[in-house]
Amino acid sequence: MALKIVRRLIPNWGTTYGPPGEGPFPAVMIFHGSEGAWSGWSHRNAVLLAAHGFLAFPFGYSNGGNAWNAGSIEEVPLDRSLDALAALRAFAFASEKVALYGISRGAEHALLLTSLMAREGLTGLPDAVAAHSPPDVICGAFDSRRYRDIGDPGWQPWDPAKRAWSWRGSSAELLPSSSIEIERFDGPLFLSHGTADRVWSVEMTRRLVGRLQLNGRTPEVHYYEGQDHIPGSSAENEHHRHLMLFLEQHLC
Repeated sequence: MALKIVRRLIPNWGTTYGPPGEGPFPAVMIFHGSEGAWSGWSHRNAVLLAAHGFLAFPFGYSNGGNAWNAGSIEEVPLDRSLDALAALRAFAFASEKVALYGISRGAEHALLLTSLMAREGLTGLPDAVAAHSPPDVICGAFDSRRYRDIGDPGWQPWDPAKRAWSWRGSSAELLPSSSIEIERFDGPLFLSHGTADRVWSVEMTRRLVGRLQLNGRTPEVHYYEGQDHIPGSSAENEHHRHLMLFLEQHLC
């Protein structure tokens, strides 16, 4: 029996999932959320994309962690993500079209990296960007070892002195609550959010959309009525239909 999805290693960077054959295939770099690189969610999403004909690269960027501990998102160097994107573009099985896709903190990652690349006029910008449950601003650092649910006696707000991201060796310009200037990107942009999100309010995406439209951008936007941070089964099916159509339109 022939495999319908195969793994291929990008040397020094990690595994990809894609269709069998020589390709090249339209490629998608996936950014995980605060669940960390080891949780498997980004690999699960990569397999879903691979089943629809894409070469999917789940990029693990969180610091430390293991199968039981998500690790942290603190002073994560976005320059490394830039190098990983370049490695995916250079991979023999990837076509010339590459998208970024992130959920939650991964959505923040995708939008922020793209905005910084656009600000500096760098080559190799993603050909499309998709973000589910994104924030409209840079958020604070996250450490799973200290995380507690709201209402838990050990719950604490973010420490504003700790920063999630760095760029060019510094986090000085990436302060929590600073706007993510994705309006600098003039390529295809997909935004989606559940209207009952209890982690990051849907108003964050509404603000993003408003700012984009004021700057002449026309993102594709989907709101999932009554859905939380991660959609339920039927809403997730709807999300994936929208996402696959968006990626097919702009990568294939």
